[in-house]
Amino acid sequence: MTILSMIDWQALWETPEMIKFFRIAAQLIVVLTVLWVFSYALSRLLVKHYSLHFRVLARKLIFYVGAMVILVTILMELGFNLTGLLATAGIATVAIGFAAQTSLGNLISGLFLVAEQPFRIGDLVRVQDVLGFVESIDLLSVKFRTLDNLFIRIPNETMLKNPVTTVTRYPIRRMDLKIGVAYKEDVSRVMRILQELAEANPLVLDQPRSLILFDQFGDSALEFKFGVWFEKSNYLDLRNSIMREIKERFDHEGIEIPFPHLSLYAGSASAPLPVEIKSKAPSKS
Repeated sequence: MTILSMIDWQALWETPEMIKFFRIAAQLIVVLTVLWVFSYALSRLLVKHYSLHFRVLARKLIFYVGAMVILVTILMELGFNLTGLLATAGIATVAIGFAAQTSLGNLISGLFLVAEQPFRIGDLVRVQDVLGFVESIDLLSVKFRTLDNLFIRIPNETMLKNPVTTVTRYPIRRMDLKIGVAYKEDVSRVMRILQELAEANPLVLDQPRSLILFDQFGDSALEFKFGVWFEKSNYLDLRNSIMREIKERFDHEGIEIPFPHLSLYAGSASAPLPVEIKSKAPSKS
């Protein structure tokens, strides 16, 4: 006779311990189901009035609060004395607080980010040398997906202490290009051609007007600042087209785009530098 055949299963199922176990399991299933339905319904209710950022945080907050309620309920069913447990938890919280100051700083910074909302889920954001789309905004960190499909996690405290550029915050942007031409070119002619290029490109907005500025005298070129306004979704198409059009139009008009070069000048009071031209290469000894 085996050990399993010797167990009185009917008596085991009817013991107080098993009855308590099934009661706790039933309560756990009911509470988890209600918690999921409530969080889903709340998310659907807030979709018309609040951003995705706020809805995600609200669902996570409901989950954490619900999990704490479930934990307390289970402990009470198991007969734990919550008064002593809470006192012990208070002492442990103080100890953990000293050991986890960085996490606490990230948590507080996350609350400031929620209040200010400098960006939302789906925005293209630049932080330090990171440029990527916001995947999620959590209590301790912000998750990014870069343009080359890498996952990056940045702590909330870092986000709060450093400049954050939300590239897609507004519906239109301005693309600034630095263009250099040779010193022999006519400045007014170059500015007129740039204006014609901006007006001819269908991705460039008529308003606000394009910026064409004679910026400075460079080391080897006259430098212009060419700024065109566009819808944020057309960035790559516009950059490819406008750069190609500038090169083709300058070639057609005979406008030289110089490369950096260095001229040596000894001055009028100095003797010219000696230059020797050899017609044959020196023989190897």
